[in-house]
Amino acid sequence: MKLSGSIEISNSGAGDPSATRVLVIDDDQKLCRLIADYLEPMGYAVSKVHTGPEGVESATGESWNAVILDVMLPGMDGFDVLKQIRRKSDVPVLMLTARGDEADRIVGLEIGADDYLPKTFSTRELLARLRAVIRRSSLPSTKLDVDPISEIEIGDLRVNLGARTAVLGDRPLVLTPVEFDLLASLARGKGRVKTREQLLDEIRDRNYDVFDRSIDVHISAIRKKLGDDPKTPRFIRTVRAAGYMLINPDHERL
Repeated sequence: MKLSGSIEISNSGAGDPSATRVLVIDDDQKLCRLIADYLEPMGYAVSKVHTGPEGVESATGESWNAVILDVMLPGMDGFDVLKQIRRKSDVPVLMLTARGDEADRIVGLEIGADDYLPKTFSTRELLARLRAVIRRSSLPSTKLDVDPISEIEIGDLRVNLGARTAVLGDRPLVLTPVEFDLLASLARGKGRVKTREQLLDEIRDRNYDVFDRSIDVHISAIRKKLGDDPKTPRFIRTVRAAGYMLINPDHERL
């Protein structure tokens, strides 16, 4: 059926309050139907919109467990849609692209996508990646009991592990789930180098396909939000051929 103009909501799972709500933003209506037909029996309620502006309105106007977002959209491309979403929401976003170029993936991750999938994907891979981004976004309740330190202070940066919030001075930082997990991992190991492999293991499922460059892109995004200059870092230092380390800016000035 259709609601709110051109927003399509599939019948299966739509009335089930326990269903996982997923918004698909893609102008390929056949692909949208295929995604819905595959996900609905798995307990997902799938809604579909087919233009960039509709995607922004739907993604920011309602509550979703995840958004599947195409790069090539009429009216507004997927990168601009993602920028608009990230201004208001940290909903997990899985981006799709027909090209699958690494440059596109890096741009999407830098803007705030949680993962990327070329349109040659199998439905099983789509489901695995979707489950992973949703699972990572709901990790705070599972980590709360095992983290003895609820808040870590590094200079004027405060990282609250339980609440999954980060504040710089008196300014809250707007971080994606992956960005927060990376910052939290570095904060737990402050003063120690963490390799890319260690960071990948901590923020991703081991059976989940990732590429090392994605870590660099996310770190770059975190630095921008911290106002950190990689040449003269206050917080995140790059250790050549090793990885990254969170430093205490107060100690560095001594």
